[in-house]
Amino acid sequence: MNAVATDIRVDRGAQRELNASFKGELVRPGDPTYDEHRMVWNGSIDRFPALIARCSGVPDVIAAVRFARSTGLPLAVRGGGHSYPGHSVCDGGLVIDLGPMKGIRVDSEVRTTRVQAGVLWGELDRETQAFGLATTGGIVSHTGVAGLTLGGGVGWLHRRHGLTIDQLLSVELITAEGELVKASETENPDLFWGVRGGGGNFGIVTEFEFGLHPVGPTVLAGPIFWPMEQAPDLLRFYRQWSAAAPDELMTYVVQRRAPAVDFVPSAVHGQLVVAIVCCYTGAVEDGEKIVRSLRAFGSPVLDLCEPKPYVAHQTMFDAAFPHGWRYYFRACDVAELSDELIDVMVEYGRRIVSPITSVGVWQMGGAVARVADSETAFNGRDAAFTFNINGNSRTAEGFEREREWARAYWSALEPYHTSVYVNFLMEEGQERIRQAYGAEKYERLKALKRAYDPTNLFRLNQNIPPD
Repeated sequence: MNAVATDIRVDRGAQRELNASFKGELVRPGDPTYDEHRMVWNGSIDRFPALIARCSGVPDVIAAVRFARSTGLPLAVRGGGHSYPGHSVCDGGLVIDLGPMKGIRVDSEVRTTRVQAGVLWGELDRETQAFGLATTGGIVSHTGVAGLTLGGGVGWLHRRHGLTIDQLLSVELITAEGELVKASETENPDLFWGVRGGGGNFGIVTEFEFGLHPVGPTVLAGPIFWPMEQAPDLLRFYRQWSAAAPDELMTYVVQRRAPAVDFVPSAVHGQLVVAIVCCYTGAVEDGEKIVRSLRAFGSPVLDLCEPKPYVAHQTMFDAAFPHGWRYYFRACDVAELSDELIDVMVEYGRRIVSPITSVGVWQMGGAVARVADSETAFNGRDAAFTFNINGNSRTAEGFEREREWARAYWSALEPYHTSVYVNFLMEEGQERIRQAYGAEKYERLKALKRAYDPTNLFRLNQNIPPD
């Protein structure tokens, strides 16, 4: 398979020019670290680039973009390498790897942070929580800040403070021409609108500036588990209970087999369960009062909702989504958890076979819904819940079965689809990307693409073609 990479002929003059100007690490097929740096989080992706440019700073990114433009090589951009469909790597092309760019500067006085594009969420949380501050991030700490932000950004804080893009104050971006531009509400505001949800279509963001909020450092957080057979009544109770939740409470519904880990009693290992994962970021004693009725419902088999450091809660799902497993996702937004939709959840929850397959249902609303839909490229602020259906396996064995289950679950939910979160898309075609943005925003994004990347150099993403 290495022939995919080595058969690509790259202009030697362009290579010499890149070698002379590049200060980071250039990794080629056959180099000792080649396999390490071509691998991405999703183990079902196995691609062989012709060159991996591990950038040490903005000048390296500019040099690599100009090299890709001059040679015509396919170009992939890697931040954290967490792209579900594997857009962080390509066959026979150039990977611009931002991973070495780890700079973080926190201004605790004005509550802002500047973050380079190779930073992971766990790294950012560690720095900001030193000052009792945080910004909306993902729920797996080894997710990249860049990719999650550019698609919108959901996490434990979004109901209280809004999406990650709602915290974004400015970006620095390298265009397809290899030029550095800045974008904010006052500088290139059209571009700033587009990068807040439009993904990597318009260039490579090398630095993000976020607003920060007081968070924790202790929050009331964790999952409460019930047997799957209690799901019909539990989910109906949850529908009413969560509708009355304050913005300080974010919840996440999980369907899966109970993991065989130390904190789960061995008698529960492998059982089909439903969990409600809570994160209350107000006063712990207030959170205890709100969660009390949930704890008392039915017959929970395990209650792990407790006061804990916010940074600890941010890593809770890391073990459930490690690097190298095979992941397949289908996703949709819904307007409500109707009785009929809950029936679908129950039916397909009972069909889970793999010990690492799961369904995550994100509670939306709160601050997310209070931002005007027109303010950013992100679409779907009126969604009540966002489904992320994961058909996963540790190896190739059983992976196709899990993918078929995920597709069937998603298809059964189709009558209730309203939109889809673009960061949860696989390779699903142009019409699904159009659905993710809605017709009006999609056309506005196409116009931006024509202005900033008319040749579609940045096309290995959930692509919005310029023509």
